[in-house]
Amino acid sequence: MESSDSIKNVVLLGSTGSIGTSTIKVVEDLPQHLRLIGLAAGRRLGDLITQAKQFKPQLISISDESLKDQLRSEAPAGVRASCGDEGLIELATLPDADIVLIAIVGTAGLAPALAAIRAGKDIAVASKEILVMAGEIVMREAKTHGVRVLAVDSEHSAIFQCLDDKPATSVRNLWLTASGGPFRQTPKEDFSTIGLEQALKHPSWEMGQKITIDSATLFNKGLEMIEARWLFDIEMPRVKVIVHPQSVIHSMVEFVDGSIISQLSTPDMCLPIQYALTYPERVASERVQTDFAKIATLTFEEPDTEKFPSLNLARKAGIIGGTLPAVLNAANEVAVAAFCERKLSFLGITETVSQTMESHQTKTDPTLEEILEADQWARADATRRIAH
Repeated sequence: MESSDSIKNVVLLGSTGSIGTSTIKVVEDLPQHLRLIGLAAGRRLGDLITQAKQFKPQLISISDESLKDQLRSEAPAGVRASCGDEGLIELATLPDADIVLIAIVGTAGLAPALAAIRAGKDIAVASKEILVMAGEIVMREAKTHGVRVLAVDSEHSAIFQCLDDKPATSVRNLWLTASGGPFRQTPKEDFSTIGLEQALKHPSWEMGQKITIDSATLFNKGLEMIEARWLFDIEMPRVKVIVHPQSVIHSMVEFVDGSIISQLSTPDMCLPIQYALTYPERVASERVQTDFAKIATLTFEEPDTEKFPSLNLARKAGIIGGTLPAVLNAANEVAVAAFCERKLSFLGITETVSQTMESHQTKTDPTLEEILEADQWARADATRRIAH
């Protein structure tokens, strides 16, 4: 049994979503290694209170300010309660925190990520938006403050494990694997009839609604390409995508000598979450078991960019940089929400993002304020396009 000094204190932002609940399982598995000292949820008050009773963190927070009083009255004795953006910042900078895991969907994770970095905390990133919108700023700040930015996405965790601290100069290509989503084998002429229920059936993973739709359009993979570019300091042309329907190889690194190293396991988000939280240690866990004989076959195919133009849009945004990735991300969020409300067709998602990007005047080397302004501009522009 380890001494309590070696236990890592974890703050979890987004504790009631799919990544959050997987993180809870990991913490339950490893009580000698991990302790939850802060939790934040969006509006699932009941779930947050249940978690607070189980883990007795120092602080809990809810984003929905109308639930603030109820949270305070129901919080367990000795657990402080906060709300809104202030609550997220307070959690991200808790003096006792060693690592802050950010699993909030959307742009809300950006300010707490930067606050945690500036407070000298390592961060584990599950929210794509943070690195897609402001990867350059986030990685620069992390370097300045001497903290780690650890990947929670299974693909980026795989690359991180395969790289094993090798320099970017030793890499020929990063290979992100994609399941291909539910429409990998659907003919392009049938895309116009795709409905919400079909798009929500993912072949490999259980995820939230937004990320499941992103996997159907392959925007998810596009956003991951931009993330990888910043996380690993590898320029966009060396970030590749290969379709791998079994989702067993989580990603690969091709080195300059032609050697390729991959990370494999049965799909389970608990594994990359655990690796991020316990890094640089590997800690024993029985949760993930991989049976190669049962899997039997691993296959690969080129992504079809005619059917999935999202990959080319993301590559363009990543190469041009500046405010354009924030515009891609924001327009996609608005378009996905409209599709989920049945106000936009499946093909309309990519069309809306493409048109919004076309009409944006990109600012190079933007400040955080300029990135957030571009985000707001793109949301308004995409909303206007959908309404017409």
